Amino acid sequence: MKIAIHDSPNGFHPRWRAYCQELGIPFKRVDCHASDIIEQLADCDGLMWHHSQGNPRDLIAAKAVLSALEHAGVPVFPDWRTGWHFDDKVAQKYLFEAIGAPLVPTWVFLDRQSALDWVEKTDFPKVFKLRGGAGSANVRLVRSRGEARRLVRQAFGRGFPNYDAWGSLKERWRRVRLGKASPAEVAKGVARLVHPPTFSRVLGRERGYAYFQEFMPDNASDTRIIVIEGKAFALKRFVRAGDFRASGSGDFAYGREEFDERCVRIAFDVTDRLGASCAAYDFVFDAEKTPLLVEISYGFLPDGYDACPGYWTPDLTWHPGAFNPQGWMVEALLEQIEHRRGDLRGAAVSASSMYSIASS
Repeated sequence: MKIAIHDSPNGFHPRWRAYCQELGIPFKRVDCHASDIIEQLADCDGLMWHHSQGNPRDLIAAKAVLSALEHAGVPVFPDWRTGWHFDDKVAQKYLFEAIGAPLVPTWVFLDRQSALDWVEKTDFPKVFKLRGGAGSANVRLVRSRGEARRLVRQAFGRGFPNYDAWGSLKERWRRVRLGKASPAEVAKGVARLVHPPTFSRVLGRERGYAYFQEFMPDNASDTRIIVIEGKAFALKRFVRAGDFRASGSGDFAYGREEFDERCVRIAFDVTDRLGASCAAYDFVFDAEKTPLLVEISYGFLPDGYDACPGYWTPDLTWHPGAFNPQGWMVEALLEQIEHRRGDLRGAAVSASSMYSIASS
């Protein structure tokens, strides 16, 4: 048995390789961006690829390659149920509503007039978002009807760039002032005002829809719960000073006592309904302190979770101590491969039996 791992120094890839080396699991480095990627996989039983919304080549090829392999019966991570809605908040709205998950009230409009009619009837503030973006990028608080009208007109007019250069520059400066980034980051942010990143040019401008969520005040933090193969771990992210956004703040808490275990229970339940192998959920609380989902991802920055002091299993038993979530991902893929091999053996035996009956 051999698994293929995309040859990248970023994301989960180094930890997947390290886990395989430590346990003696055969693996092969492959280039998922190459035209011959299917040929490269000829001697492999599965593929692992931590594709990113910030990599322009990933944006073009990842979901296509992974879906093609699944059509051919090749186990992959992330599989379709885990990753089809990745970095698409519009898709996630419909997905959560379809399975009856407790989602923050969310509205998507695909025509200008419907959006403007809603703006005239709703109250404010509301949160306006683009479909994609991580770390609170492309998210803004809309405080007035007039501001909402302007955003709707832009959404159905010239649209929005996928990369908010001014917002990114402000965030870089905030992190430098807190001692969490070097001054070089600010210089890079200034350069981005003139030369946006490649992924933004690949994606083009976002237009043709308007996405709003209900604003949940009095949340000093949000809760991130990650579920992988029947295990859940958590991180609390505190809101930036003078802001309402928590994702990407870099200000974390990890202790078990920080978390409302209702979020953990919901995360397990939704993961089961989705059939996902890895799911990272963001939660906030409404005025009645009811936990509500904001969005979902399959990916996360590995280093941010190394300080987690333990994890839960579905019965909410707490298991203290260090753990390796990237190792869990490898084991999940190996289990898929073994399951597929069993199915193929069963199919071969069934075919052989049918042949024997037909020949007798």
